Amino acid sequence: MEPVSFELREHTADIAVEATGKTLSETFENVANGFSVAHCDSIPDAGVRFSMVVEAESTEALLFDYLDELVYQRDVRGVLPVDHEVSIDPSGLRVEASARGVPFEVIDAREIKAVTYSDMVLEETESGWRAYVVFDV
Repeated sequence: MEPVSFELREHTADIAVEATGKTLSETFENVANGFSVAHCDSIPDAGVRFSMVVEAESTEALLFDYLDELVYQRDVRGVLPVDHEVSIDPSGLRVEASARGVPFEVIDAREIKAVTYSDMVLEETESGWRAYVVFDV
């Protein structure tokens, strides 16, 4: 597993993930990894990879829609998406991604209801990218 490039933050009754990355793709991966860890403390090696493609009208909307797709996949498949791999096209409006789906029956997961636009930040910095995303719990 790569070094941790995200932090879970308290946010009123919700939970937030603050993540960084050298590239936009790496930042999306790190936010998604924070999303996974916010569900449970220990993630086993179980599960099968699945792929997804998401498109949006802006890069911030792409981050929201990508995370929303993870919530959807989690609910439809009955798995926790982990070990995220993300590739964002040069326009910043399309993501091709995959994740390993850990079956809920092998983990003790907390419920995260949804991703929100509340206080969302996605910005380019001198050292790469920074994102801050709040999840409704």
